[in-house]
Amino acid sequence: MVIARHSDGPPLLVRAIWFIFIGWWLTGLVTVLAYLIALTIIGLPLAFMIFNRLPTVLTLRPRTVHTTHEVSGGVTHITETRVPQRAFFLRAVYFVLIGWWFGAIWSALAWLLCITVIGIPVGVMMYNRLPAVMTLRRY
Repeated sequence: MVIARHSDGPPLLVRAIWFIFIGWWLTGLVTVLAYLIALTIIGLPLAFMIFNRLPTVLTLRPRTVHTTHEVSGGVTHITETRVPQRAFFLRAVYFVLIGWWFGAIWSALAWLLCITVIGIPVGVMMYNRLPAVMTLRRY
């Protein structure tokens, strides 16, 4: 039998402390930096990488890992994989036509919600969905 262990990232208390003292303002800076990098066509892949990691910058949320279980010949195989993504060209065209402005509005609203006490849960949820909104990233 093959057993795979997966860490879910830091404990909730550490993630909350990170968000309160670092995450909320660092995410705003990183978002602006990613937009500046995206202005150049050459920097677009790097900007996509940054946009896709904004939930981690905000709350130290680990990337999603999917686990598959397969039994063959009496042996259980457990495999961790990432979700296959759409073609880079399609994601780039979407970003140029829609993602950059819609993502800017989405991230601005998410950031504003994150700096209010009552809006934090919705703001964090919006930031977690930001890569899909901006670059069609699949989870």
